[in-house]
Amino acid sequence: MYHEFFGLKEPAFSIAVNPRYLFMSDQHREALAHLLYGIQNGGFVMLTGEVGTGKTTIIRCLLEQLPENTDIAIILNPTANAPELLCTICDELGVSYISDELTVKNLTDALNEFLLDNHRKGRKTVLLIDEAQLLKVPVLEQIRLLTNLETTTEKLLQIMLVGQPELKKLLARPALRQLSQRITARFHLEALTPAETKAYIHHRLKVAGLPDHQRPFSDAIIKKIHEFSGGIPRLINVLCERLLLGAYAQNQHNIDKQIFASAAKEVAGTATHQEEKVAAARTSWHALLVAVVAAVMVAVWFLLPDELSTSSAPLANAEAVNEPTQSSSLFASSSSTASSSAQNEQSPLIAMATRDLVAAQLVLFDHLSLAVGDITNPCLASVAVNYSCEKVRLASWDELKDINRPGLMTLATSDKKWVYLLLVGLSENYVLIIENGVERIIPWRDIAPLWTGDFYYVWSRPQGFEKSLQLGDKSDLVTWVAEQFAQLDQQPAPLTRQFYTEKLKKRVELFQRTQNILPDGVIGAQTLRRLNEVLGVDKPLVQLDEQKIPALLNVQGSEAQGL
Repeated sequence: MYHEFFGLKEPAFSIAVNPRYLFMSDQHREALAHLLYGIQNGGFVMLTGEVGTGKTTIIRCLLEQLPENTDIAIILNPTANAPELLCTICDELGVSYISDELTVKNLTDALNEFLLDNHRKGRKTVLLIDEAQLLKVPVLEQIRLLTNLETTTEKLLQIMLVGQPELKKLLARPALRQLSQRITARFHLEALTPAETKAYIHHRLKVAGLPDHQRPFSDAIIKKIHEFSGGIPRLINVLCERLLLGAYAQNQHNIDKQIFASAAKEVAGTATHQEEKVAAARTSWHALLVAVVAAVMVAVWFLLPDELSTSSAPLANAEAVNEPTQSSSLFASSSSTASSSAQNEQSPLIAMATRDLVAAQLVLFDHLSLAVGDITNPCLASVAVNYSCEKVRLASWDELKDINRPGLMTLATSDKKWVYLLLVGLSENYVLIIENGVERIIPWRDIAPLWTGDFYYVWSRPQGFEKSLQLGDKSDLVTWVAEQFAQLDQQPAPLTRQFYTEKLKKRVELFQRTQNILPDGVIGAQTLRRLNEVLGVDKPLVQLDEQKIPALLNVQGSEAQGL
């Protein structure tokens, strides 16, 4: 919603890699030139940089510029041993090998035969290893030996190592000096300069469709953004997204110092450097008294039983079913407290909600027709039903729509107490709630100011899903995902087992495109939730037809009309 407030057609600062938002600084162009030169001349090519500096951007741009006669194997999770890594490389390139004879020699021979055949066909072969700082020394030595596969005139395999600065330290070891000497091109990405930060922000806003008359970020604020982020593009994205959200919450089209301070706290999870200096300068007895009281409160807190502490992790046990944390400063400020309080006192929504979180969760489970193993803790893991309770902090209507699950919205009363409302349907301007078993349609504008951003929902979380699956991963979960797609496509057998192959990646990308998800082939929670929806495993939110809502509101009665 706040993107429309600024006249943007889409989020300008999403951390997902989108080629449309590609920003190439001078050093990014130089890095790309180094890598292209290295690949053309064979051997090893190395790209390093801190997290979020744009390594993935460089790699994607590089892959787009490779000749059409190039075959590439991409390894995204290089924690395997040497035989497993060779298996993954063979799977990526479609090399046939005998699965019962997984020795290094047999796999290397099969790969060498493939490379020679590719060379005869006039094709090049590239091996890209991301997160290469995770490679073990024996595996790196085996990778070095792959460069021995050559003809009398050229290398048969070009290898690209991409990683964090630790990769440079790793290759500096004496045991890896032979590998280090074979690196024909290397480049280390630094953070953006202040001028590049400004150009980066303006570039993303322009691509997202910012109107010419809008200028949410002043030069002074951009300077603060650079100082806070250190010029790291990913941090710039996160902070700018929070700043736009904060300005929208304050109904302002320009970011000021107060909005920046609130967003910086939200992103950093701590006070800004300026506030720390002010706090250190306070030497009055009043400040000392406050510090003593705070210390006592902290001590009492740590002495409380564990079950009284809160958690933002998935609600898999009794300790996780508790009150939510304080609402983000982006949702409420001191200047709006009075108006919010008055609105809360007048809003019938508060009366519709319940203070009892456990009772609210029982209603949610009943709506989803899920069995409850423990009525005192509905989110306790159940053997009979494979589900997961999760509490998330959302920032917008868009993120709520993305979750697309019935759940409990946490509202704040005028006296700063938490109440819970069951959301089961959604449209652009309305929500569908359930109160005492009765469905009610509520305008979004009435519920948005009261919502803290906390949302409890339930979904069928696959067993073993702890992090996103990427090309090259190996696990039972890969098999499970492939089986779900086989069921969806009505195929007798899955595309793969254990190994996340290129074939499965392409099927995932196709599914993501049909679901309006960034088609990156990475299987995360969003893709799994959508897969569950398509297969009918999870119940999604009801999609309200806004053309029929006026008639439904008339039927709903005078109480609903008064909201």
